[in-house]
Amino acid sequence: MNHDMTRGPVMRSMLLFAVPMVLGNLLQQGYNIADTFIVGQFLGANALAAVGSAFTLMTFLTSILLGLCMGSGNVFSIRFGERNEKALKESICASFVLIAGLAILLNLLAFACLEQISVLLQVPAEVWGLMREYLKVIFCGIFATFLYNYFASFLRAMGNSLVPLIFLGVSAVLNIALDLFFVLGLSWGVTGAAAATVLSQYVSGIGIAIYALLHCPELRVLKSRFRVTRSCIREITNFSFLTCIQQSVMNLGILMVQGLVNSFGPTIMAAFAAAVKIDAFAYMPVQDFGNAFSTFISQNYGAQKEDRMRRGLKGALLASAAFSIFVSAIVWIFARPLMELFVGKKEPSIVMEGIRYLHIEGAFYFAIGCLFLLYGLYRALGKPEMSVVLTFLSLGTRVILAYILSAVPSIGVVGIWWAIPIGWFLADAVGLIYYIVCRKQLFLKHKR
Repeated sequence: MNHDMTRGPVMRSMLLFAVPMVLGNLLQQGYNIADTFIVGQFLGANALAAVGSAFTLMTFLTSILLGLCMGSGNVFSIRFGERNEKALKESICASFVLIAGLAILLNLLAFACLEQISVLLQVPAEVWGLMREYLKVIFCGIFATFLYNYFASFLRAMGNSLVPLIFLGVSAVLNIALDLFFVLGLSWGVTGAAAATVLSQYVSGIGIAIYALLHCPELRVLKSRFRVTRSCIREITNFSFLTCIQQSVMNLGILMVQGLVNSFGPTIMAAFAAAVKIDAFAYMPVQDFGNAFSTFISQNYGAQKEDRMRRGLKGALLASAAFSIFVSAIVWIFARPLMELFVGKKEPSIVMEGIRYLHIEGAFYFAIGCLFLLYGLYRALGKPEMSVVLTFLSLGTRVILAYILSAVPSIGVVGIWWAIPIGWFLADAVGLIYYIVCRKQLFLKHKR
């Protein structure tokens, strides 16, 4: 089921690999939306605000593990392209021990800092009780998140994006069923929504780990002693930590914006909680396409096929732009029914604020689509530090402008919404200029 993207038609290779990744994350967003829908419709605005704010926090924590796994995945893809099995096994061994240890540490820190979260995120008193209840359960799923993302990253690096989709699909269906049972059937409230998510995460995490260990000989190094060189550890650390910084900084900026949003009260919090789920669902396909594009570039970088990399970049830019423009039109036109799906027609102030957010964000998805491709390109070419720079530019601009503009009485919360696409455009400009200036050396600089 592995897919060698160093051969065959360029766009066909990328698209065949990307489609299961896109479908997988759409499923993931689907069950995130199921949580939001059930909580918003049956538990009320305060519960929706609590779960929405917790979702932003969990996205940040998850991004740390996701970044570590994605960085290792780029190394796996390069080794796969080189056909270097010994180096691949060394990378697997080093990365698993490193990321598993950090996942356990992150889980312990999350519980230890639980009480400080309300201060950090400026959570209103009427929301904090529900949010605290939700977080106590949802934190239990952090290690499951590591398991799924580590083994999914490995399989995708080998060109297998179908199996991660299957396990995620099972998890999504289970999550929705348990949501309905725990929240509506047993009346467990936000605790039930959290428990449904955690149980489904462990099903997908343990399931994909067992599959990978049974079907991939390269992973059997984990069951035996294997010498790992210093250069391997250094390479894994470089890729993993820089990608982790990029992913976590991206979501830390969102978390800081969440704190600012919370300061405007429960109505704005609820509108943001619903709108950001719609937003993420809308541009998730281009994010996944960017990750698939990164694997394509990594494999061809390992195989030293420069022409395929250049053709892949051109095709990916066109495909991402076309899809983003289409999705922007859909979100703009259907902003109201999408918001009403979450909060109903009885909360007009929440619906109107959510529509305003989506009309601003939704017009510029092509900008974030381009940014995801730039992130993937620089990770794949051994320049993860450039992805970090672009992330700092995008998120730094977003946070600074959000605080400045929202403080102006005549602008208010709309300033937060406008700060986001402005950050995307600035990072795109810098990333494209860097590519234009360095394009003659970029694909050749780190040839092995």
